[in-house]
Amino acid sequence: QVQLVESGGGLVQAGGSLRLSCAASGGTFSSYSMGWFRRAPGKEREFVAAISWRSGTLRYADSVKGRFTIARDNAKNTVYLQMNSLKPEDTAVYHCAAQRPYSIISVITSAYDYWGQGTQVTGSS
Repeated sequence: QVQLVESGGGLVQAGGSLRLSCAASGGTFSSYSMGWFRRAPGKEREFVAAISWRSGTLRYADSVKGRFTIARDNAKNTVYLQMNSLKPEDTAVYHCAAQRPYSIISVITSAYDYWGQGTQVTGSS
């Protein structure tokens, strides 16, 4: 059973930066394609970014492209989300998620089998 724990959320002014971390345990981290999703108040969970298990393929939502960067460190069993130029509309609970081993990278929520509890990011205007 894979366990995911996010950290790094907080309150930041518009234009500021945050880096989220997601530490994984209980599986072979290097075999999982990883994703970040977010849920804003009153909205559905939406895709933010994903990275393939080989780190060769990245995917971003249009709304964060050019501002957010996903990366992973397999030696530390951790995936990161660097968020720059934050906007108030980026306010949400951010979750990291893992697909089953050696899966093709996906932007679809249902493709992910393991989820963290989330970390709150609030962008103030």
